[in-house]
Amino acid sequence: MTETRSRQIVIVGAGIAGLTAALAFAERGFPVRLFEQARQLEAAGAGLQLSPNATRILRRLGVLERLLPEAIRPQAVVLKDARSLRELARVPLGQAAEQRWGAPYLVAHRADLQAALMEAVAERPDIELVTGARVTGIAVDPQGISATVETDGKATDVAGGLLVGADGVWSSVRAELAGRQAAFMKSRFSGRLAWRATVAAESAAGQIFAEIGSADCVTTFLHPGFHMVAYPVSKGRAVNLAAFTKGERIAEGWSGHADPAILSKAVHDTAAMLARLVALAGPWTAFPMHTVQQQRWTAPQGIALIGDAAHAMTPFAAQGAAMGIEDASMLANLIADFPGDPTQSLTVWENLRRPRVERVLKRGALNRLAWHAWGPVAIARNLVLATRPAEKLAADLDWLYGWEERKAVRR
Repeated sequence: MTETRSRQIVIVGAGIAGLTAALAFAERGFPVRLFEQARQLEAAGAGLQLSPNATRILRRLGVLERLLPEAIRPQAVVLKDARSLRELARVPLGQAAEQRWGAPYLVAHRADLQAALMEAVAERPDIELVTGARVTGIAVDPQGISATVETDGKATDVAGGLLVGADGVWSSVRAELAGRQAAFMKSRFSGRLAWRATVAAESAAGQIFAEIGSADCVTTFLHPGFHMVAYPVSKGRAVNLAAFTKGERIAEGWSGHADPAILSKAVHDTAAMLARLVALAGPWTAFPMHTVQQQRWTAPQGIALIGDAAHAMTPFAAQGAAMGIEDASMLANLIADFPGDPTQSLTVWENLRRPRVERVLKRGALNRLAWHAWGPVAIARNLVLATRPAEKLAADLDWLYGWEERKAVRR
């Protein structure tokens, strides 16, 4: 393999993980070719939470300062009972989060993060972004990896030393590998739907949120049949609402049509103001929540899956974007640190990342059980939350929010 080809990084997918990977590899001196199937980048979903483990990396890559003007630093995460609206627990964030974990906790519109990443990518001459490009094949030869990329009906072979699949839940890179190896599996529907809406802060729905939530906090309403997360975005001009219920699979894709009666039924016995907020916030868009449980995230010839392409997870730990950002940064640094042996880099990377992601998945599963608890279990949950000091609640998150790549690698 020539040195030029061995250093060429090919990334498929220009979402949060792919854009972060492009910046991370360019930062370490690699030329990057980034291919995105969509002709125009669109931000799926709406709001997202960015915990310190993610913003620490975004700061290093020069993205955080671009995002801050549109982001909000919530002062706390507040858990409330959806029926009584009684506050169950409060985890301090704001300045306390930055002092404790070394980076800010932010909430932002997904489009604002994507715009900040795109702005940083556009300033890098060593990153080439091609939109409207679909990967139709992957070939491996003694010289490295080659991807067949179709653009405007024309197919081109693109060679490189490493191919990074950052193309999400319905990854074409994973699908291509699945045709050859059973270890690369398809995504699975989780049996749950995410209902999303964004309302203007000055709207009737926004005013109700101001009464039952908080303009400077992330508020989560807990109920046996669902939970809803609400927080301000776009510098407080809008409120992001995300409700999570059980549901049947809808059309494959980021969003689809589902019966709104599912959501209406879920909130029928909640506090009147919360039910009113849900009614006024419509129309809601339903997102089927898919998961990916890969036996392997890498192929020794020089292929890696990152973010949702490798380990799509339900959002109960609010770590989907953060895990993709962590994946991208660590992969770039390990490839740079072992320049002559991508197989070793990929093995070390997967061995380091897998326990971390699995622990996050377990935390998400625990949150789901706790937030949807009912009867005696809910009573016990409320008692534990009421008696646990805020300092202890924050300490429970040190392993998650305080994560630093250099310490993880040294370990």
